[in-house]
Amino acid sequence: MVASEPPHEPSRSGTEALGRHESRRRLKVWLTIGVILILLVAGTAWLAAKVTSVRTELQSAVDLVPQLRKEISASDGSAAAITVAKLEGHTSSAREAADDPLWTLVSGVPWVGPNLSAVAEVARSADDVASLGLAPLVNVYESLKWDSLLPSGSGTNLDALKTAAPRVASSAYAVRVSSERLERIDTSRLLPQVADPLIEASKELEQATSALNSAADAAAILPAMLGADGTKKYLVIIQNNAEARASGGIPGALAVLTLNKGKLSLDAQSTASDMRVFEPALPVDSQQEEIYSARIGKYMQDVNLTPDFPTAAKTAQAMWKEESGQSVDGVLSLDPVALSYVIQSTGPISLTGPGTASARAAGLPTELNGKNVVPTLLSDVYAKIQQPKLQDAYFASVAKEVFSALSSGKGEAKGLITGLTQGVQEGRVLAWSAEPSEQSILFKYPLGGSIIGPSVSPAEFGVYFNDGTGAKMDYYVKRTVQLVKECPIGGYEQATIRVTSTNTAPADAADTLPKYVTGGGAFGVAPGSVQTNISVYGPVQANVESAKIDGSKASFAPYLHANRPVGVLAQRLAPGETKTVEFTFGKIVQHTEPNLVVTPSVQAVKDVVLPTEAARCDDTK
Repeated sequence: MVASEPPHEPSRSGTEALGRHESRRRLKVWLTIGVILILLVAGTAWLAAKVTSVRTELQSAVDLVPQLRKEISASDGSAAAITVAKLEGHTSSAREAADDPLWTLVSGVPWVGPNLSAVAEVARSADDVASLGLAPLVNVYESLKWDSLLPSGSGTNLDALKTAAPRVASSAYAVRVSSERLERIDTSRLLPQVADPLIEASKELEQATSALNSAADAAAILPAMLGADGTKKYLVIIQNNAEARASGGIPGALAVLTLNKGKLSLDAQSTASDMRVFEPALPVDSQQEEIYSARIGKYMQDVNLTPDFPTAAKTAQAMWKEESGQSVDGVLSLDPVALSYVIQSTGPISLTGPGTASARAAGLPTELNGKNVVPTLLSDVYAKIQQPKLQDAYFASVAKEVFSALSSGKGEAKGLITGLTQGVQEGRVLAWSAEPSEQSILFKYPLGGSIIGPSVSPAEFGVYFNDGTGAKMDYYVKRTVQLVKECPIGGYEQATIRVTSTNTAPADAADTLPKYVTGGGAFGVAPGSVQTNISVYGPVQANVESAKIDGSKASFAPYLHANRPVGVLAQRLAPGETKTVEFTFGKIVQHTEPNLVVTPSVQAVKDVVLPTEAARCDDTK
């Protein structure tokens, strides 16, 4: 029997070789893991450093913004340019850090990726705003001599403004694109530490975009409107708030303003009462004629019974053409309160016109300043001068001297622009151009005074007053207007407009106030009482559903104007009497923050328009 062979055993040298191979393999694995860990740690540290860099640079840029605003407000163009250069350095560094390849790689990773991507977009947008928006604007600002751009008696070189226009438009475009880029980011996927600053940055850019778009539009049309390309003539209407009209007050003094290459002069002067009655009435659209009657097209004093200034201005232009044979290129309107803003800049004006002697004899001031011009023009003149012709002459003298002060270069640019801007914001300064390209831009802004179009917010309400007394009693009427958000019904928004009016005339107004002020009962209103036709507009497609006077249901006339619902009623107030009118609107489809526009009066707008009130609603119903 043959003995079996023992099992084969590897040699000692072979076992050692296998062991060494396995050890090397394990070592490679651990080395690989170690390298990966080192890279991850290093990458994380690198990324953290970049995040810190971006945050630090952006914060440094933000910290410079108040300084830049201060320098621009002080018209210090040189200092503003230096600040923008520093700001641009910070945003450029932030953008460079956010464009790092590792940052871009990690931006594709779930959870953390969207946050890094959002931060990168903020950095890029900030850099674009600084380099493509702010830097060119500051260069333009530094090149413009603002005082020399104002119209004057000697003329103005408008070439700098014409040259600046495309640069301002380019800056506006860059900021608008950056704003739109941030708006597209879904903040719901982001950490609060990233989302909150992003939302705040979007709001800031949205406001900046609006301001720059306005600046670009102004730069585009101002040179031509100031006569850079040829003489421009404008009919100027001074609205008298003592007798209310929807856009402010009854047209009083009239004048033709001529601008030729920035040279300002006041030509023909007249008054609305000097204009003839137009028979047949000049045509206006049927909706406005139905609401405000054909008087809009018959009397210059009534062209602005409608709150739509383009309609009033075109009608006034046509009337002036028929009356004088002169075509004007546009219509400008302002009231005595806006004149007071101008006089605050130019300084007091001294009256030297035809009505000065009679005014002095009657005890009226022949020097007007920002404080006394409003009570003088809207009250004192009627108490001390009984003849309407002399009253008109006094108004004409004031208008002439205000524009003479402007043409002589009195007043500094910043104060004048600030005053006119305030007048525009309060609806006291309005403009219309017969040139379609210019009017298409004015139409976009409150300066245009339209009740439709891009200047009107989607959920806008309007409260407009027209005198029904036939006198100058609105100087004594004090009002507050408030919008109340009502509880939704059937998924639709509701709102109530509350108008509280008080006749502050003295109890013995019928005896102590001039007949010219009280009306003397000529139109069926007892002397001392005030009758006002109140027109309240709602948003497009809404319904005006009800009206109340002092809590009791009241009848009203419903109308439609440019697809906006309108409720109209007449209110009469005896001396000392207060009444509250409420109009309720339903089926409001616009789910946006409502806006309220009110006829400008003698009162400060801030005292008239009260904060919006919200009704308490039970959400369980």
